[in-house]
Amino acid sequence: GHVREVSFLCFSSSVVFKRSPSMYCFLFPAKNVLFIMADDLRTTLGCYGDPLVKTPNIDQLASKSQVFLNAFAQQAVCGPSRTSMLTSRRPDTTRLYDFYSYWRVDAGNYTTLPQYFKSQGYTTMSVGKVFHPGIASNYTDDYPYSWSVPPYHPPSFRYEKEKMCKGAGGGLHANLLCAVDVAEQPGGTLPDLESAAEAVRLLRGLGDDGDDGPFFLAVGFHKPHIPFRIPQEYLSLYPLDQMSLAPDPEVPEGLPSVAYNPWMDLRLREDVMALNTSFPYGPIPKDFQLRIRQHYYAAVSYLDAQVGRLLTALDDSRLADDTMVVFSSDHGWSLGEHGEWAKYSNFDVATQVPLMFYVPGVTFFPDWLQPGTIFPFVDVFGRSEHRNVVELVDVFPTVSYMAGLDAPEPCPLVSFKEELCTEGDNLAYTFGRLERGKDDEDIAFSQYPRPADVPQVNSDLPLLANIKVMGYSLRSWDYRYTLWLGFDPNTFKANVTDVHAGELYMLADDPLQDHNLYHHLSGFKYFEFVFLRLTF
Repeated sequence: GHVREVSFLCFSSSVVFKRSPSMYCFLFPAKNVLFIMADDLRTTLGCYGDPLVKTPNIDQLASKSQVFLNAFAQQAVCGPSRTSMLTSRRPDTTRLYDFYSYWRVDAGNYTTLPQYFKSQGYTTMSVGKVFHPGIASNYTDDYPYSWSVPPYHPPSFRYEKEKMCKGAGGGLHANLLCAVDVAEQPGGTLPDLESAAEAVRLLRGLGDDGDDGPFFLAVGFHKPHIPFRIPQEYLSLYPLDQMSLAPDPEVPEGLPSVAYNPWMDLRLREDVMALNTSFPYGPIPKDFQLRIRQHYYAAVSYLDAQVGRLLTALDDSRLADDTMVVFSSDHGWSLGEHGEWAKYSNFDVATQVPLMFYVPGVTFFPDWLQPGTIFPFVDVFGRSEHRNVVELVDVFPTVSYMAGLDAPEPCPLVSFKEELCTEGDNLAYTFGRLERGKDDEDIAFSQYPRPADVPQVNSDLPLLANIKVMGYSLRSWDYRYTLWLGFDPNTFKANVTDVHAGELYMLADDPLQDHNLYHHLSGFKYFEFVFLRLTF
């Protein structure tokens, strides 16, 4: 690889970030960026403490990275979360709560993360699912604004929603559980195998052409998104007798009905439909719950193997010493917690995401570089974990800054006319600092729309015109506090005097968020006042 330029950067945190004063200096080679996105991946990773999952490649990336243990999406569904993260604007600013509007037309002409890098001379490339496809990215993945070349989509993805899963009788079905023999699939492949191969091809070419200027390569994998159409051999990593149910598989007594998501996307799969589970709360049989969890874990290990292919290519192409690697997901996924499945809620299991930044010269110091010397090894000393509560809107300013570019300025209160600004924070102040500062009382905001106060078939993903309630959720170090407010989809405004329901979970005693204390707290009206002041 080649290093464009090397500069020392020093700053005082108290000046730049309003944090406790101290001085940080980094050695910055101005870098390439490999930006890896998973789909529906919760923090089911070894590096996040899951004792069962097998994710050796992501874990060894984490060993050389700044890992954020408390990172949260702004809305737990693909399109709104991806648009929010890539523009660094919250859903109330992108005005995308479903999949059916394009921010440049319906909100503002916001500059995206890859578009900003493109404007700074980077070659920007997209492989797989980065932006949400369709109207939400103008049917082009926001090309040519965001990308230097047309985005790549794996051809075999067209089969993902077809009947591809063998049933007991040999026929093909549109099942949720869909472990397959890859050789029997159309073209003998699967979408993430194709995306990994294309990304490896691009990285090898970029390594050969070391003088072509810097690149920003975004790679979006489709798994572990349903259906779990994955190579069948990954199931053998997770024998059913090793799987357990969610620790809290029942719908909590104090859960407001508006907060519940009825997981319609699972109900519409043939194998789940055959269970005849009652709507909306009827539980999935326990033996089938174990199989769902088994397939999710297997899908995560399959994803991990594809990430490993990218890291190996980075090493082999001699790019690992001057390429930042960012790894994250668009949101989490419930695996039976609270009697819920899928995303579509404000709980941690739906909103929390993995987030890590490998920055050579900052999070890891390669003393020498031979092909294959960085990523095959776990660096037991190099890992930096941060417990600060952070958000996906923080990714844009942080990646920009750590690559040696100017981070976008904070947005004004109303920013529809501002093309380049951020509603997130630049997290650079956390790099190189291992402990959580006592004044790092950061909070994450998430939100989720509902069409009604009780679960209905469109509760998971209501169209904009049908949104009647918006759940605004504040996640701090100590608690999650959610207010469900009346919402007008014509004005995109919540009515702060129209409180439909509330949730309060104190995380020290209730980390799984099962015991709603909203009505048990004598001062909850004061809490409400503070929340509304913070949010609106």
